[in-house]
Amino acid sequence: MSSSALFKEFTLKNLVLKNRLAMAPMTRNFSPNGVPHKDAASYYARRAEGGIGLIITEGVEISHDSSSGYPNCPNLRSKEARSEWKKIVKAVHDEGSSIFCQLWHVGGIRKPGMPPNPEMPGYTPSGFVNANKKVAHEMSLTDIKDMINIYADDAKICEDIGFDGIEIHGAHGYLIDQFFWKDTNKRDDRYGGSLVKRAQFACDIIDACKNKTSDKFLVGIRFSQWKQQDYDAKIADNEKTLSEFLLKLADSKPDFLHCSTRRYWEPEFKSSHLNLAGLAKKITGIPTISVGSVGLNKDFINLYAGDDEAGFANIDELEQRLAMNEFDLIAIGRALLSDPSWANKIKNNQTDEIQQFNKTFVENYY
Repeated sequence: MSSSALFKEFTLKNLVLKNRLAMAPMTRNFSPNGVPHKDAASYYARRAEGGIGLIITEGVEISHDSSSGYPNCPNLRSKEARSEWKKIVKAVHDEGSSIFCQLWHVGGIRKPGMPPNPEMPGYTPSGFVNANKKVAHEMSLTDIKDMINIYADDAKICEDIGFDGIEIHGAHGYLIDQFFWKDTNKRDDRYGGSLVKRAQFACDIIDACKNKTSDKFLVGIRFSQWKQQDYDAKIADNEKTLSEFLLKLADSKPDFLHCSTRRYWEPEFKSSHLNLAGLAKKITGIPTISVGSVGLNKDFINLYAGDDEAGFANIDELEQRLAMNEFDLIAIGRALLSDPSWANKIKNNQTDEIQQFNKTFVENYY
């Protein structure tokens, strides 16, 4: 399978990736005090050695006291944390792979008592976590300006550390996605109203990050239709509305769009056979990353509903879609937790040797 489209080089802006496989960002909760785990460098390098061309880190909290929502997630704040990230970047580069840092703010998902400031509330566009739950801080225009600047400052820190780029987390019901979603954004200023206006916050963040970093440093964004608050939610109900939203994002010239779905093989709308990443590429011409239960026969919802295992699923359709350039890269998540060498085993026709996923791999850091 070495001649497969999965294993062809791909140039993303100026960055030559050794293949079209990415490691999806996955929260691991193994970073006490925001410092990456002592085994993090080997954890990421193991996936690079195993054949993945692009590593996207777990969510890294931006340097604002309201950004954290879960225990033991990494950040960039301390000298110790930045030192560990440098080790991680070097370890991945030594395996011939590239690495992006995913910058993350949880918004209103923040839980009371979280560090570094237990008194700090969750920040949201309008105070809402969902349509009927107003429990968080409604951001002022000053708050928004400060937050944009923090994203940009952290992007620069990432470039100084040695990352090849950043992915701005704008998906899954977190802060930026709370601006996108009409149920959580009820503002009437330049950051609220129509979907196009609700995308302004993300555009300003992308612009600021690009202005703060060099031309060779990549800046992209991840977005989704679904939310953790509502798996059936959509920010766009049809291709026309999606086009308006994506063309607004495209104005800020992101280097890639990571289009998060639960199952990559499903079309986004009945009007087209294309999935979300395929439509995003068709609409904008920007390189896209697709994702969603790659190589597994069950999606992650089953996992959290008590179904502990998932077996290998055939990827012939994935290869066909990549060969037709429906999207440009494919991100693999849980399959890489159970088997860091998943990519090489696919390449070498050793699918019968792939380690089956089960929940214990989420609970361990290997």
